[in-house]
Amino acid sequence: MTTAPSRTSNHTKTLHLIHIAMFAALMAVGANISAFLIIGGVPITLQTFFAILAGILLGSRKGAFAMIVYAFIGLAGVPVFAGFSGGMDTIISPTFGFIVSFVLIALASGWVAKKFPTRTGFVVAALVGLAINYGFGTNWMYAAYKLWFAAPEGFTYQMAWAWMAVPLPKDLILSVLAGLFAFRLRPIIQKYN
Repeated sequence: MTTAPSRTSNHTKTLHLIHIAMFAALMAVGANISAFLIIGGVPITLQTFFAILAGILLGSRKGAFAMIVYAFIGLAGVPVFAGFSGGMDTIISPTFGFIVSFVLIALASGWVAKKFPTRTGFVVAALVGLAINYGFGTNWMYAAYKLWFAAPEGFTYQMAWAWMAVPLPKDLILSVLAGLFAFRLRPIIQKYN
């Protein structure tokens, strides 16, 4: 009776790189599936969904690294951000805080999912990620409009949050689905790690 050969260190590292690259690519796709629909100053995307999945499925470190790779690809000028944009000038855009939040989403959702590896724990991890996305991204957007970007007439903190109320139902549903999908997919991903 023979046993399957154990995975080599190089094989495992290669799989990790593939997973990181896959989630960076999924972020680019998620940024532009529906990004031409813009409410206020916020494009409607699927990026939060994929950032949550990256954190839970890859773990907080690798998930965050995938989001960093995605951010650097966009900052290098590749049009992977919402609306097929990219470049260093994105840093001063009002929505750059959402891009930064993707790293934090992956870190937090991966950490919560590791601490609570149940279906409910994964859904909570996803909702924690969503809260970080909205909290960090919306506050960055408000600060950007008030400090260095031309704010719309009569722009207030309440208006910034009102813009976020439009995609909130979609993001809540997708976050719960991300937690449930991750719960089903994580054993498959871990089998190959």
